[in-house]
Amino acid sequence: MAMFDLPLDRLRDYRPALDQPDDFDAFWSRTLSAAREHDLAAEVTPCDALLPGVRVFDVRFSGHDGQRVAAWLIEPVIGERPLPCVVQFIGYGGGRGRPHEWLLWPAAGYAVLVVDSRGQGDGDTPDLPGDGTPHHSGLMTRGVLDPEEYYYRRLFTDAVRAVDLAATLPAVDAGRLVVAGASQGGGIAQAVAGLHRQVRAALIDVPFLTCFRRATEITDSYPYQELSVFCATNRDRVEQVFRTLRYFDGVNFAARATAPALYSVGLMDDVCPPSTVFAAYNHYAGPKRMQVWPYNRHEGGGTFQAPVQLPWLRDQLA
Repeated sequence: MAMFDLPLDRLRDYRPALDQPDDFDAFWSRTLSAAREHDLAAEVTPCDALLPGVRVFDVRFSGHDGQRVAAWLIEPVIGERPLPCVVQFIGYGGGRGRPHEWLLWPAAGYAVLVVDSRGQGDGDTPDLPGDGTPHHSGLMTRGVLDPEEYYYRRLFTDAVRAVDLAATLPAVDAGRLVVAGASQGGGIAQAVAGLHRQVRAALIDVPFLTCFRRATEITDSYPYQELSVFCATNRDRVEQVFRTLRYFDGVNFAARATAPALYSVGLMDDVCPPSTVFAAYNHYAGPKRMQVWPYNRHEGGGTFQAPVQLPWLRDQLA
């Protein structure tokens, strides 16, 4: 994939007008208030993962509509308490997986709360009651005709409640909460940074769920292609789809976020096109930095990104 989007000098200035519904803030305030009427009812159960350098806990808590969400809590054995905590969100089609997959942050001295994505991948959280198994595709259009019913209303609410939970954990410093993720996880972290005032820093890598309409117009890669196919077969509902998506567009969350953020982008990324990433970044209301990977696609910095994140995060939490 060659560079197909705007050149870098134009990307740095690419700042499309905000396209947000008048009741955006009221919608999310009402949504989160309803979720917080349910007690978190956290269950934190020790788990022997045969990893002696860390403590692992299976966590369950109440997310959207009180529905139970799974997570891993992994803490380093060594280190002063309370710990800074990275609340980690997952890419599209993935779940919380296995504890050994999430050892970077504990190795660096942080607790990490790895939050399941309801109904996705290698996870333990169904999307809706009675929906007993994870779902691997098609979530981009689940409920897309109505913002009240859209899948990402539930997923973003779970993510905000995960930060609520992290702030209550005995080993965690509630003043040093970080949200992090790549692709869908980056989009979730971006949304939570705009919705939760307790976030201290955000690591937002190659974020998905941003600038939906432009993405569907300039790439035919999945998952955005799910929206394109839906619109192609529901020709009379195109504007209804994009009215719903205005409530979930990462650009609108970025414009409300104030915590310092470290972004990354791959200039050859055809899954989350660079202009969609820069659209959110350029609207981001807090201190920010962009790490550009010129010859990379959706993998972005890959294993090269953590050495950028670690010193940046150390400085933010000092």
